[in-house]
Amino acid sequence: MLPRAFYQRDTETVARELLGKLLVRQLPEGMVVLRLMEVEAYLGVGDPAAHTAGGRRTPRNEVMWGEAGHLYVYFTYGMHYCANVVTKRPGDPQAVLLRGGVVLLGEEVVRRRRGGRLDCNGPAKLCQALGLGREENGYDLTTGEAVFIADDGFSVPEEEVLQLPRVGVAYAGEAAFWPLRWVVRGFPAVGVRISGGGGGSR
Repeated sequence: MLPRAFYQRDTETVARELLGKLLVRQLPEGMVVLRLMEVEAYLGVGDPAAHTAGGRRTPRNEVMWGEAGHLYVYFTYGMHYCANVVTKRPGDPQAVLLRGGVVLLGEEVVRRRRGGRLDCNGPAKLCQALGLGREENGYDLTTGEAVFIADDGFSVPEEEVLQLPRVGVAYAGEAAFWPLRWVVRGFPAVGVRISGGGGGSR
């Protein structure tokens, strides 16, 4: 289980170092383990793509304003959940969006939750596979056992990492082109294009 200090660092550093880490979820039907393969950084007040851009503080994004190492889970498009890990320090609302991973353990559990599919390339698919929703918003990844992130010693070499613009943030102007998405080369990432997305997912 990664300690809180891991998440209290620079958000871009945390995002890059989350690649290859294990996202562990204990569900009633069994344990699921994903290896994280795609993440995005959101840099808070000064980031037009972040939920907290310009100092926006609402009941929805309140978790981002708190302590690092907590899950920020939000509902989007009226049908999907997306999960983020809060970084930095209280009052500096930044986070890393968990965009995708590969299943290492719990394939049958994931297939039942994903309609027979195993792919978790996309934040909504990841949340569906792991059963992450409104109840997990605010969950402390550094103390709980229901969901946490672990380091098994695996590391992704720099030459195997793509650094690209984020997906679905075309509304953010120039920030849509900031290279704040990290993807392991060969992972079937959604939207590997080199331009801002058009979905406004955050």
